Amino acid sequence: PLEMSAKKPVPFLRQVIPVRKKVQRDPRFDDLSGEYKPEIFMKTYGFLDSIKKQEKEMVQKQLKKCRNVEQKEKLQRLLNRMTQQEQAQKKQQKLRERELALKRQQRELAKQGKKPFFLKKSEKQKLELAEKYAELRRSGKLESFLNKKRKRNAVKDKRHLPSQKNL
Repeated sequence: PLEMSAKKPVPFLRQVIPVRKKVQRDPRFDDLSGEYKPEIFMKTYGFLDSIKKQEKEMVQKQLKKCRNVEQKEKLQRLLNRMTQQEQAQKKQQKLRERELALKRQQRELAKQGKKPFFLKKSEKQKLELAEKYAELRRSGKLESFLNKKRKRNAVKDKRHLPSQKNL
Protein backbone atom coordinates (compact mmCIF):
# COMPACT_ATOMS: atom_id res chain seq x y z
CA PRO A 1 0.00 0.00 0.00
CA LEU A 2 1.02 3.60 -0.45
CA GLU A 3 0.40 4.45 3.21
CA MET A 4 2.42 2.93 6.00
CA SER A 5 0.74 1.63 9.10
CA ALA A 6 0.75 4.04 12.03
CA LYS A 7 0.91 1.18 14.51
CA LYS A 8 4.45 0.13 13.51
CA PRO A 9 7.35 2.34 14.56
CA VAL A 10 8.96 4.16 11.65
CA PRO A 11 12.45 2.87 10.84
CA PHE A 12 15.29 5.28 11.53
CA LEU A 13 16.66 5.22 7.98
CA ARG A 14 13.60 4.86 5.77
CA GLN A 15 14.25 4.49 2.05
CA VAL A 16 11.88 6.82 0.30
CA ILE A 17 13.19 6.27 -3.22
CA PRO A 18 14.65 2.82 -3.96
CA VAL A 19 18.28 3.31 -4.95
CA ARG A 20 19.88 0.85 -7.33
CA LYS A 21 22.75 -0.91 -5.65
CA LYS A 22 26.06 -0.54 -7.45
CA VAL A 23 27.45 -3.86 -8.55
CA GLN A 24 31.18 -3.91 -8.11
CA ARG A 25 33.11 -5.95 -10.62
CA ASP A 26 36.65 -7.16 -10.45
CA PRO A 27 38.30 -6.97 -13.89
CA ARG A 28 40.59 -9.90 -13.01
CA PHE A 29 37.66 -12.31 -12.87
CA ASP A 30 35.14 -10.65 -15.17
CA ASP A 31 34.44 -11.87 -18.70
CA LEU A 32 33.88 -8.31 -19.92
CA SER A 33 37.59 -7.61 -19.54
CA GLY A 34 38.55 -10.37 -21.99
CA GLU A 35 40.73 -13.41 -21.66
CA TYR A 36 44.21 -13.21 -20.14
CA LYS A 37 46.93 -14.13 -22.59
CA PRO A 38 50.45 -13.75 -21.20
CA GLU A 39 52.05 -13.20 -24.64
CA ILE A 40 49.78 -10.26 -25.42
CA PHE A 41 50.21 -8.89 -21.91
CA MET A 42 54.01 -9.02 -22.21
CA LYS A 43 53.92 -7.24 -25.59
CA THR A 44 51.54 -4.56 -24.34
CA TYR A 45 53.27 -3.87 -21.04
CA GLY A 46 56.86 -4.63 -22.05
CA PHE A 47 57.84 -1.02 -21.36
CA LEU A 48 57.36 -1.64 -17.63
CA ASP A 49 60.51 -3.79 -17.58
CA SER A 50 62.68 -0.84 -18.53
CA ILE A 51 61.00 1.33 -15.89
CA LYS A 52 61.56 -1.36 -13.24
CA LYS A 53 65.21 -1.60 -14.28
CA GLN A 54 65.64 2.17 -13.85
CA GLU A 55 63.97 2.05 -10.45
CA LYS A 56 66.25 -0.78 -9.37
CA GLU A 57 69.34 1.20 -10.38
CA MET A 58 67.99 4.22 -8.51
CA VAL A 59 67.47 2.14 -5.35
CA GLN A 60 71.01 0.76 -5.67
CA LYS A 61 72.41 4.31 -5.87
CA GLN A 62 70.37 5.37 -2.84
CA LEU A 63 71.59 2.32 -0.95
CA LYS A 64 75.22 3.29 -1.59
CA LYS A 65 74.67 6.88 -0.46
CA CYS A 66 72.49 6.07 2.57
CA ARG A 67 74.00 6.41 6.06
CA ASN A 68 70.93 5.73 8.22
CA VAL A 69 70.84 2.07 9.34
CA GLU A 70 67.05 1.70 9.33
CA GLN A 71 66.73 3.36 5.93
CA LYS A 72 69.54 1.19 4.60
CA GLU A 73 67.79 -2.02 5.77
CA LYS A 74 64.54 -0.84 4.21
CA LEU A 75 66.25 -0.14 0.88
CA GLN A 76 68.04 -3.50 1.02
CA ARG A 77 64.71 -5.32 1.50
CA LEU A 78 63.22 -3.37 -1.41
CA LEU A 79 66.19 -4.24 -3.62
CA ASN A 80 65.95 -7.92 -2.68
CA ARG A 81 62.23 -7.94 -3.48
CA MET A 82 62.86 -6.29 -6.87
CA THR A 83 65.56 -8.86 -7.68
CA GLN A 84 63.32 -11.76 -6.66
CA GLN A 85 60.45 -10.43 -8.79
CA GLU A 86 62.81 -10.10 -11.74
CA GLN A 87 64.05 -13.68 -11.30
CA ALA A 88 60.49 -15.01 -10.96
CA GLN A 89 59.49 -13.20 -14.15
CA LYS A 90 62.45 -14.69 -16.03
CA LYS A 91 61.53 -18.15 -14.73
CA GLN A 92 57.92 -17.71 -15.89
CA GLN A 93 59.14 -16.54 -19.30
CA LYS A 94 61.39 -19.60 -19.67
CA LEU A 95 58.51 -21.88 -18.71
CA ARG A 96 56.22 -20.22 -21.27
CA GLU A 97 58.87 -20.48 -23.98
CA ARG A 98 59.40 -24.17 -23.20
CA GLU A 99 55.66 -24.86 -23.40
CA LEU A 100 55.38 -22.94 -26.68
CA ALA A 101 58.28 -24.95 -28.12
CA LEU A 102 56.54 -28.21 -27.16
CA LYS A 103 53.31 -26.99 -28.75
CA ARG A 104 55.13 -26.04 -31.96
CA GLN A 105 56.76 -29.46 -32.02
CA GLN A 106 53.36 -31.16 -31.61
CA ARG A 107 51.92 -29.05 -34.44
CA GLU A 108 54.77 -30.06 -36.72
CA LEU A 109 54.19 -33.74 -35.91
CA ALA A 110 50.47 -33.31 -36.55
CA LYS A 111 51.19 -31.71 -39.94
CA GLN A 112 53.33 -34.71 -40.84
CA GLY A 113 50.35 -36.93 -40.05
CA LYS A 114 51.67 -38.37 -36.80
CA LYS A 115 49.56 -38.68 -33.68
CA PRO A 116 50.37 -35.91 -31.16
CA PHE A 117 51.99 -37.04 -27.90
CA PHE A 118 51.48 -34.89 -24.83
CA LEU A 119 53.90 -35.07 -21.91
CA LYS A 120 52.64 -35.82 -18.43
CA LYS A 121 53.22 -33.34 -15.64
CA SER A 122 55.84 -35.63 -14.06
CA GLU A 123 57.75 -35.90 -17.36
CA LYS A 124 57.68 -32.11 -17.75
CA GLN A 125 59.11 -31.81 -14.23
CA LYS A 126 61.89 -34.28 -15.10
CA LEU A 127 62.79 -32.26 -18.19
CA GLU A 128 62.79 -29.08 -16.10
CA LEU A 129 65.05 -30.69 -13.49
CA ALA A 130 67.46 -31.92 -16.18
CA GLU A 131 67.59 -28.41 -17.63
CA LYS A 132 68.24 -26.96 -14.17
CA TYR A 133 71.14 -29.37 -13.60
CA ALA A 134 72.61 -28.52 -17.01
CA GLU A 135 72.39 -24.81 -16.18
CA LEU A 136 74.04 -25.36 -12.78
CA ARG A 137 76.82 -27.40 -14.39
CA ARG A 138 77.44 -24.62 -16.93
CA SER A 139 77.61 -21.96 -14.22
CA GLY A 140 79.77 -24.17 -11.97
CA LYS A 141 77.37 -24.09 -9.02
CA LEU A 142 76.28 -27.72 -9.29
CA GLU A 143 78.46 -29.01 -6.44
CA SER A 144 77.31 -26.37 -3.93
CA PHE A 145 73.67 -26.98 -4.93
CA LEU A 146 74.05 -30.74 -4.42
CA ASN A 147 75.74 -30.20 -1.03
CA LYS A 148 72.84 -28.02 0.14
CA LYS A 149 70.36 -30.60 -1.11
CA ARG A 150 72.22 -33.40 0.73
CA LYS A 151 72.20 -31.40 3.98
CA ARG A 152 68.49 -30.68 3.61
CA ASN A 153 67.71 -34.34 2.99
CA ALA A 154 69.88 -35.37 5.96
CA VAL A 155 67.89 -33.06 8.25
CA LYS A 156 64.63 -34.56 6.94
CA ASP A 157 65.95 -38.09 7.49
CA LYS A 158 67.03 -37.28 11.06
CA ARG A 159 63.59 -35.95 11.80
CA HIS A 160 61.99 -39.25 10.79
CA LEU A 161 64.42 -41.40 12.80
CA PRO A 162 63.34 -42.30 16.34
CA SER A 163 65.10 -40.20 18.94
CA GLN A 164 67.08 -41.50 21.95
CA LYS A 165 64.41 -40.29 24.39
CA ASN A 166 61.79 -42.58 22.86
CA LEU A 167 63.93 -45.72 23.29
